Amino acid sequence: AQMEICKAIEELDGGAKFREDAWDREGGGGGRTRVLAKGNVFEKAGVALSVVYGQMPLKAISVATEDPKIIARAKELAGSTETLPFFVASISSVMHPKNPFAPTMHFNYRFFDFDNSEDNGLWWFGGGTDLTPSYLNEEDIKHFHGSYKAVCDKHDPTYYEKYKKWADRYFQIKHRGETRGVGGIFFDDKNDQDPEEIFKFSKDCLDNVVNAYVPIVAKHKDDEFTTKQKDWQQMRRGRYVEFNLVYDRGTTFGLRTGGRVESILMSLPETARWEYNHQVEEGSPEAEILDVFKNPRDWV
Repeated sequence: AQMEICKAIEELDGGAKFREDAWDREGGGGGRTRVLAKGNVFEKAGVALSVVYGQMPLKAISVATEDPKIIARAKELAGSTETLPFFVASISSVMHPKNPFAPTMHFNYRFFDFDNSEDNGLWWFGGGTDLTPSYLNEEDIKHFHGSYKAVCDKHDPTYYEKYKKWADRYFQIKHRGETRGVGGIFFDDKNDQDPEEIFKFSKDCLDNVVNAYVPIVAKHKDDEFTTKQKDWQQMRRGRYVEFNLVYDRGTTFGLRTGGRVESILMSLPETARWEYNHQVEEGSPEAEILDVFKNPRDWV
């Protein structure tokens, strides 16, 4: 999947190529991070694959999951050792286009497994794909959400509504009172079915990334834009940074478990902007998308 997504992005960019960085984790495992930078279409695009294992501190488990039952079970199994043997496999990506009318996209799909999980039941899947535009284009957002609804419906007709609402909650920038973008789907702590069935669902979600996202960027990569519109995109990139460094579960988990910093922070844009007490003009396109961030909508 990593190579297929990178191939599609390189073809769309038509200039820059992904640089691969293979790395080993001192505590066990490693990964392969692929990053494209300063392209024709993308300021930065990255796809990271990692498989790590070793001993996980309990405080890291409480960051990796919000399920109190999982946390309680982990504490019970760890006892006085305060750590548990673990295995985590994940693939994640962030795409930051240059054009303000082409949205940023993020996905992450992961599997957590702990020692003797077949006996102790301590395992789960998590993941999702979400979209972060700087300007509102309802057709684009409906295409993105519609494609993920189709994937969800193939597995369970209740998934899309449930996981769309979860994404709206998860991607809240609480100190701003707004979402990072227009969401998509998000799920976590999922261990309520046969693991093979959850894996198939996660794989189908991952395989849908190119279909959901690439046509939107292709549509807008050559749109004309002004300096003001570029500045607004940069300010929204600043909000993206705020969410990732303050709230994102994958970022905080990676940093607390001694993960590779360059790969963890791959999601951050190369450039961002903060203006003191910036206010959008009433009735402007910036105000229009900000209202969507403050009041999440149903798209399909």
